Amino acid sequence: MAQQALRPNTAGSLLATDGKPHPLQDTLMAVTLVLGVLAFVTGFFSGLHLLSSWAGLVGLFVGAYGQWVSVTTRQRFGMILGLGASGVGFMLGMANGGLFGGLIG
Repeated sequence: MAQQALRPNTAGSLLATDGKPHPLQDTLMAVTLVLGVLAFVTGFFSGLHLLSSWAGLVGLFVGAYGQWVSVTTRQRFGMILGLGASGVGFMLGMANGGLFGGLIG
């Protein structure tokens, strides 16, 4: 029973596995995931290449910064998912026209 008193209770926390709040890191993870899903989904439509390429690029930068300042494994895991989706969406957007395709020239 003495061992139970030494273990931190993290069952009630979804994002902070160390029991402390991390609002900046949690926000960066959420933004990375949202931008990643946006870039990934819009990357499959060639007419939305501007949205997918820019959302993917911003998602990559936000996720990279988030990885740098992340504290918990759950934050890193969420950011890796968002970074992967952002990267795929960015590349699909670049293949379909790029960041400025159709606007310049």
